[in-house]
Amino acid sequence: MSSNLDYVDKIIETEIKDFADKFFKDYCSGKASKKANILNKKNNIFIAALGDEVTVYSALMRSLDSSLGNRLERIAKLIAQENYIVKNEVKGYISKDSIGAIASLLESYKNHEKKPQDEDIELVYREGDQSKVLKRHVSDYYLTLKSDPSKKYLIELKIGGDLDNKKARSEKEALLEQYVILRNSEEIKPTDTVKIFFCTAYNKYGEDAKWTQERVRQFFCDNEIKVGRDFWNFFCNSPDGYEVVKSSYLKHAHFLKDALKEIVEHFASS
Repeated sequence: MSSNLDYVDKIIETEIKDFADKFFKDYCSGKASKKANILNKKNNIFIAALGDEVTVYSALMRSLDSSLGNRLERIAKLIAQENYIVKNEVKGYISKDSIGAIASLLESYKNHEKKPQDEDIELVYREGDQSKVLKRHVSDYYLTLKSDPSKKYLIELKIGGDLDNKKARSEKEALLEQYVILRNSEEIKPTDTVKIFFCTAYNKYGEDAKWTQERVRQFFCDNEIKVGRDFWNFFCNSPDGYEVVKSSYLKHAHFLKDALKEIVEHFASS
């Protein structure tokens, strides 16, 4: 493991162990908040007939998928904080002209009159004029690279491996608004660069496969999408980021495997 990424292993070990402990307690402690989920599932004779293990896992999976996704997002943020100044909002001015330019650009994408390109963000930028309004816009991530503060990034993150076809337009609109607001803020210098990215933590099509969601491609160009390997390399600010994250997770996944096994055994014996 690359020594300059040792912090990744420490973060993942700590977070996965803590997650596994809390997940077990949610189901098996004296005041377990989610115990009823499994007990109710055991009352479903059609599932219960398949055996205790199937019954328990069928009750666990939805909760596991959601809560593990939240923990992975926390891990991503902790990793990002090693390399970037991390904020979750931008504040500045946006004019009616910019709002109109964003709407026009998105319509051109929708009607297949134009394919997204890197330089399109410049088409929507207008300096604050008399119609400007001060606006605070919540962002998943607003990152400034510590080693080069002139490089700034606005991120919309879908941690669970899906960039959400139905919301691609609204996600692009939010990113473009954030871009204009940031460009009109006092934080930005003329020499600074701002890029926008739509990200997810893994590629559901396979790591080396192209992301093929048509609706996402309709509103985002290749360089605006960071999936799986590209996402983790970016957050780790290293070409080895993805491999280190994957290796570390596989190394420490036993904490969660053990917790799941204990939950199954706990309810199988009850």
